[in-house]
Parts: sequence; C-alpha cells; structure tokens
Amino acid sequence: MVLEAQDAFDRLRLIRSPNVGPVSYRQLIARFGSASKALEALPELSGRAGGRKFVAASVTDIENEMKRLAKAGASYLFIDDADYPSLLSEIENAPPVLTYQGNIGLAGKVNVAMVGARNASAAGCRMARQIAQELGDRGIVVTSGLARGIDAAVHQGGLAMGTIAVIAGGIDNIYPPEHAQLQAQIAEQGLLIAEMPPGTEPRARHFPYRNRIIAGISAGTVVVEAIPKSGSLITARQAGEAGREVMAIPGSPLDPRSRGCNQLIRDGATLVQDAGEIAELIAPLDHRVRSHASTQPQFEFVAEAGDGERKAIFELLSTNFAAIDELVRLSGMPSAQVQMVLLELELAGRLERGAGAKVRLTA
Repeated sequence: MVLEAQDAFDRLRLIRSPNVGPVSYRQLIARFGSASKALEALPELSGRAGGRKFVAASVTDIENEMKRLAKAGASYLFIDDADYPSLLSEIENAPPVLTYQGNIGLAGKVNVAMVGARNASAAGCRMARQIAQELGDRGIVVTSGLARGIDAAVHQGGLAMGTIAVIAGGIDNIYPPEHAQLQAQIAEQGLLIAEMPPGTEPRARHFPYRNRIIAGISAGTVVVEAIPKSGSLITARQAGEAGREVMAIPGSPLDPRSRGCNQLIRDGATLVQDAGEIAELIAPLDHRVRSHASTQPQFEFVAEAGDGERKAIFELLSTNFAAIDELVRLSGMPSAQVQMVLLELELAGRLERGAGAKVRLTA
C-alpha cells in the first residue's frame, strides 16, 4: 500500500498527537476511516471523558520532523506498507510508523532476536558473536538493540548477513556514543529501525517500547546472559506474550549474569546451545514470515457510548491494571462499546494501557 503524501502527513500528525498510542491510533483509523477525519474528531472524543482542550500535533512540528528525517537519509515505514514486518504487525501495540535506514528487505526475512547483559563476560560476547554469525550462514537475520555487551557482539557477528538494530531514540541519535561506527555500518550493511521521532534522545521509558519491537519482529528471542529483572528478560517476556519462541543459554549459577537465563529455563524457556538448535525451534514460524500472511488485529466500534456506559466502565477501573476482557464481562456491554469508552479516556489522558490488553486509570 502506497500512501498519498497528505494521508501520510495526517497519519504522522495523528500518532504524534498527545495521548494517541499504537492501539488508539489503529482504533481511530478503524473508527473514522482516515487520519484526517480522526484528527477532526479528537477534541470531541477527548472532551467526552473530561479531558482538557485537545490540541493535535502541529503542522509545523511534523514538517520539521520530516525535514530532519530526510536530512538523516532515513525513511518512514507505515504499518500498512508492504515492507512492514509481518510478525511485528501481529502484536496489538505494533508501532503505526517506524523510521529506518538501510535494507528494509531484511525486515521480511526470518530473524531471531538475541539480547543480553550490557556488562557481559568475554565468553558471553564470544558465544553471541559466533551464534549470530552461524545463524547468518543459515540465512537467518539476527536482531538486537545496539546496546553495550551482548547486543554489540550480536550485531558484529551478524553484519555479513545483514543485522537489524532497533534503537530507543530517534534514528539520527547515536547511543551509546562508542557505537557510532557500528551504527553507521548497520545502516549501510543491515537495517536500523527507530520508533521515536528523529531528534529524540533515548530515555529509560523508551527502552521497554524498543524491546517489544525486538521481540515482535522476531520468530524467537534468545537470551545469552542476563541478571534477573533485566531488560533482556522483559524482551523475553514480550516474546512469549506474542506467541514466539523463548530461548536461553544456560550458565553457571555462580555468575549473576547467568541467573536470568537459568530462571527463564526454569520458567519454561527452551535451553539452547548453538545456532542449529535455534534454527530448528523457529522453523514453524518460517512460513508465516515468508508468506506475509500475518494478520493485523481488527478493531470495530459502535458510533456512540452514552454517559451511563462511561460511568459503568469508569467505576470498574482503578489504578491497578485490569484486563479489557474482564471489563467487558463485568459490564455486560458489547466489546466495541467498552473499547470506545476506553479510547475516550485514553485521549483525555485518564487511562494507561499495559501489556496483555490491560488498562488502568492514571494516578
């Protein structure tokens, strides 16, 4: 699908507008049919849930963003584009738009995510680099987050085949600074992807969003070294929630960097030791990637939700996460009506969406 210039511009304005996230963006497009009509409706929708006067992203801001992207030699990739990664489009909160540099064709190949500790051991880095290279020899692309330690080793091992790096900041931001040359090599020989607008400095809150892309784009995720409660384990959890293979390389219980991997294996992840085992495990997902047969979640909405429906849903919500399916069951309302109320609350800045189709009121 090739978007018209004005439609692409409107879609950028929509996703860059306050309180519009990946789920609400797709709901709005489904509800109103186009980004321009959704933008027109935003002030009224926000006002229904008691939000402040809604102001969409400015035309000037979007024009400046597009100029900055062009200056960086990067391009946009919308979720409806043919080159958008098919597996990534399956997850509920898939990014509506990505920016990229390099060979976008790599996003359509079977790939494996490999992640791990920033303060990795020399042995861990050597193993990550070797496995990435061997996966590349088998025609499998490796994806990681361009962080220090394991991530860097993965990209170095996968450069020959073409590796995918998903970064937390803008596409024109170099982080960490010592990876400037590696990032440039990936942009030239592989594929560099970012969700945040160009010019964005990476912040701690951006990394979990980056991790969901790493997990979502891949047929499986391998954790090489990780401490418990690390970002690598978050990526593994997100892979499992997306129905992908979760794998871990075991290590000595005396090394804290192995405890996260050993914990994953104890909790059900598959123990792997080499590229052959990884390739065998992800084989069942090969056809879904190669055929581009993945299906995006569909959103359907009724035209209105009355004050009574809003009140009923609001009373069921709290600052603790609740599953949307549970809200539908307890309210006795049609799913489409519940989704509309949640959309209005989100646009008003009163609702936060979490993993696994859960929502809660903002504090």
